[in-house]
Amino acid sequence: MDTTAQAPAGHPRRWVILGVLVISLLVVVLDNTVLNVALRTIADPVHGLGATQSELEWSINSYTLVFAGLLFTAGILADRLGRRITLVTGLALFAIASLVSSYADSANQLIAARALMGLGAAAVMPATLSIIANVFEPRERGRAIGVWAGAVGLGVAIGPIVGGLLLEHFWWGSVFLINVPIAAAGAILVLVLVPESRDPRPGRIDIAGVILSIIGLTLLTYGVIEGGDAGFGDPKSWGSLIAAAVVLTGFILWELRVEFPSLDVRLFANRQFSASTGVIGLIFFAAMGSMFFGAFYLQLVRGYGPLASGALFVPFAVAQMVFAPRSAAMVKRFGPKAVSTVGLLLVAAGLAAWLFVGETTPIWIVGAAFFVMGVGMANVMPPATESIMATLPREKAGVGSAVSNTIRQLGGALGVAALGAVLSSVYRDQLGSATDGLPAPVAEAARESISGAYGVAAQAGPALLTHANEAFVTAMHWASAGSMVFALLGALVALIWIPGKRPADAPAPTGSEGLAEEQGVELVEA
Repeated sequence: MDTTAQAPAGHPRRWVILGVLVISLLVVVLDNTVLNVALRTIADPVHGLGATQSELEWSINSYTLVFAGLLFTAGILADRLGRRITLVTGLALFAIASLVSSYADSANQLIAARALMGLGAAAVMPATLSIIANVFEPRERGRAIGVWAGAVGLGVAIGPIVGGLLLEHFWWGSVFLINVPIAAAGAILVLVLVPESRDPRPGRIDIAGVILSIIGLTLLTYGVIEGGDAGFGDPKSWGSLIAAAVVLTGFILWELRVEFPSLDVRLFANRQFSASTGVIGLIFFAAMGSMFFGAFYLQLVRGYGPLASGALFVPFAVAQMVFAPRSAAMVKRFGPKAVSTVGLLLVAAGLAAWLFVGETTPIWIVGAAFFVMGVGMANVMPPATESIMATLPREKAGVGSAVSNTIRQLGGALGVAALGAVLSSVYRDQLGSATDGLPAPVAEAARESISGAYGVAAQAGPALLTHANEAFVTAMHWASAGSMVFALLGALVALIWIPGKRPADAPAPTGSEGLAEEQGVELVEA
């Protein structure tokens, strides 16, 4: 292999490489949402695995737990070992785990296989963004990250559609089996087209820091998940969150004193870095929580099938595809502060529309709300992500990418957990005495969730469903109000701390604001 320096104009195959990275990214992001429409089928004892409500939750949460817990570590290893080999390894693990998931014989097997999928995804996610930072020069990087962010939004939105199409023609395992050929094709294309890159001066590996980050992030994610399932007053939840705070505080103190830190925590003193990560966490908290209750509303309250309900997420996907790649031009014209703030206000407006959605609301209003949210996210993610990457040297791109993706994943997990807890609590309160007189198992299932109410409808009668729908819609309004508040909080953060428009005659950023323009990086051509 020959070692060559990065050309100032960027890699000659950079746009083709971006296409390959989008394929790699899509398979991971899409799987995060494709499972949602298959949950009812997996719970079926005849056509699925007969999974319980708790097992269904852990089939999602085992993936999230491993994914969020190992994202940061995967970014560090990618910088040291090479981004291309990390990406290929991640895609291979993801394909193998998807194959195992598709033919799982029990819910426990599915949960374990999903955890392995999370390990593969943790290797893929930071590698894609850090490769973009290395093959694109700074003037084009914002546009490339816009395409990357659009792919994230597209994967989130088309997951339910793909899942619905597969379930209408094949068995439940097909929602996982579809990953295998895509991941395999992505791995081959990465090996052929993507140059290897790594940190040329990695220093000694910070083993203690890596271990502390894994333990701390895993405890934090577990505490959030348990809070969503059992309430944040449950000892497993608050105990895990307190332990996470202690471990992560230890991690910060250790990183401040070690010679070669895994993460230079002093970066968070840079308002551009900390504000951008905060905005990403807040917007995913709001958006993922709303998609969680939106999927239940469409499939249960409105009675749409998996394909039809998935199709209603198309406006969100269209908005991402159209506006995310154009966000770089908007930032150049108006500055990241204005674009990010307006984007978050649009997300808040889309969430506010849910306050007026009821059992008979014209369905186009739901589609319009998703479209407005998509436009808003398309103008927040690219400038925020680019701001994070611009504060780091290019050879540390894996760490920057890992921080961005860890915050995004934790924000989404916290949004689903916290807003899910609000949804469950208000739903149970609103259901009131509607289950009085029913057999204990039937009443318990109906009070657990609206899915439980529909599951026992045959024994309980239509009156219960009427009460359950009304209770869920009220709970949905409370959850959407919570989502909107966090989107508005993100807009406030962006307005105060995200940098404004740079004067046309201002010099390019240097030092901690943009060492990527000046630092060399080792590229190993295949």
